[in-house]
Amino acid sequence: MSGHSKWATTKRAKAVTDAKRSAVFTKIANLITIAAREKGGDPNVNFALRLAIDKAKVANMPKDNIERAIKRGTGELGGEIIEELIYEGFGPANSQFIIKCLTDSKNRTASNIRHIFSKFGGSMGTVSWNFEQKGVIRIAKENLGSKNIDDMELELIDAGADDILKEDEGITIFTKVNDLQEVKKFLDNQNIIAESAQIEYVAKEEQVLSEDEKKKVEDFIETLEDNEDVNDYYTNVII
Repeated sequence: MSGHSKWATTKRAKAVTDAKRSAVFTKIANLITIAAREKGGDPNVNFALRLAIDKAKVANMPKDNIERAIKRGTGELGGEIIEELIYEGFGPANSQFIIKCLTDSKNRTASNIRHIFSKFGGSMGTVSWNFEQKGVIRIAKENLGSKNIDDMELELIDAGADDILKEDEGITIFTKVNDLQEVKKFLDNQNIIAESAQIEYVAKEEQVLSEDEKKKVEDFIETLEDNEDVNDYYTNVII
């Protein structure tokens, strides 16, 4: 399944420089705000909020920032209205991307995303036909400790895991959207910390790139990650 480049994304997010850290915190805060606005500020009953808070903790986001973001979402604090926008298009080497943005300015974000595609010789267009939404949980090898995922495989399947992918960096578990919460709960009960757990667009058909094409796509991805409105992206390429 697609999404292998996400391991690199996670590592970059954890090793960001101080100059970029505030931008990362802003993106996560917006994610928390939207989750709290949609289903309330209690992570015990709002699973999307709980996942966003978990993401904040992995990034070492201060507790005060998390609490402020929740209060913005529940209306206890003022601030700009944050919208979630989804863009699709073709990047370098005809690669396919779905880009999720959280923004307070739809016009600015649309213009910026269109410019990024154009800058790298791509264009906006429909690619969602090649993607399906799945729950995706990534567990870094070091977070498994002495636990053997093979010993838990049947229990994970019972909890709702559809596929378990063993990679050099760790384990990736795929679920149906509605089963993500139960699988995450099982891992929590095993005291296994996930690097990420979220709903993602997973490509049905993957694209293999040449070395030259990889460099161009990596530069495109880096530009996306540097954009303040881009919260996440999903691609069909294997990097």
